[in-house]
Amino acid sequence: MTSEKPRKPCESRRSDEVEYGPLGPGQEPVKDPMKGLSGVMSGTLIMEAITIFLCLTVILKIQEGALWTTFNWVFVTVMGFAHLIAAFVQRRPGALWLNLGLQVPLIVVGFFIHWSVGAVGIMFAVVWFLVVQMRSDILERQRRGLLTTQHLGT
Repeated sequence: MTSEKPRKPCESRRSDEVEYGPLGPGQEPVKDPMKGLSGVMSGTLIMEAITIFLCLTVILKIQEGALWTTFNWVFVTVMGFAHLIAAFVQRRPGALWLNLGLQVPLIVVGFFIHWSVGAVGIMFAVVWFLVVQMRSDILERQRRGLLTTQHLGT
């Protein structure tokens, strides 16, 4: 007989206890899931850069070109190129923070340029929130041994 008393279902587990999947903790994944995620982040930045460059036509055509000031078109162009360049550094540490940091000036300054530029920033901020959630889920599944590639060859 064990000296441990049975736990009630509502009692929480200790933080150092890890609930593993049915196949156990597994081993290092054959394919690194973070490499796949960096591809998703890079593709998202390319799509965001294209969308930002399309904002140039908006600020040119709205109000018969009244918003086409030097600051506005230079800011939008620089933000587009910054997103394009950032797409090529996604395997480096801190790339996710760079991606999230690029959203802040796009949203804040974008609303001063035109609400549609700020709206583009907000839409992609939602996308980056989902990417962060996906990254968190992948890391948790890897920690618990729930990734398929952790059990190949066993």
